[in-house]
Parts: sequence; structure tokens; C-alpha cells
Amino acid sequence: MSAVANPATVAECLRVGAGFSQGDRNWIVEQFGTLDARLAAFHADSTELEVSVKDREARGQKVTLECWVSGGDKIVTTSSEEDLHAAIMDVRDDLRRRLNDAKTKQEPRHNRHLREVPQPADVEV
Repeated sequence: MSAVANPATVAECLRVGAGFSQGDRNWIVEQFGTLDARLAAFHADSTELEVSVKDREARGQKVTLECWVSGGDKIVTTSSEEDLHAAIMDVRDDLRRRLNDAKTKQEPRHNRHLREVPQPADVEV
């Protein structure tokens, strides 16, 4: 396993979108700190995170966390929890699960093309 020269961190890659202010950013970075271990496998210059909230502090608020990593698809997680803190934790945990799933799919045991080894032809005696 090769180490990434400039590993991604939440503090470096996170932008706050609609519904959040720059003042909220530090609090969100603290809440998302546990994602750093999973993001470390990706280069910081090719990883982006964006969190936004629609209808903040109202019934039906929706928190969205989007993640882009090079060579992969965009991952979008959402939460409709009424409590903002709970919604932030919900999208964080969902993103961690989905990053783990994406990593697992790249491993040989889950990728037939990587685990298939050509077998030698049967030799008749």
C-alpha cells in the first residue's frame, strides 16, 4: 500500500455551502474530524467536500454532504433530522460508510478482474 504524499483532511477539503456561514465551518470541521482517517487515502488536491443545509432550523430541514475524490464518483449523503447536530452526525457517518464500501469494492476479493489468476492448462500424461 503506497502512502499519499499530501493526504486529504476535512479541514483542508471542506467548503460550506448554502445555509452555513464561514463561522459554522470550524464547528463542522470538528464534527467531521473522524473522517480524516478515511480521507487520508486520497490526495488533498483532488478531494473536495461540501456541506449545505436547506431550510435550516425549520421543520423539514435537509443537510447534504457531497464528496468528490479523483477517480471516483461523487458521493452524496443527506439527512432530514430536525436537530442540526444530529443531521451533521448522520451525513458524516453515512459518508464514512460509503467511503469504506467504495474502498472495499476496489480490493481484489470484491473485484473479479483483480482476483482472477490464469490457471495453467491441464497437461495430459
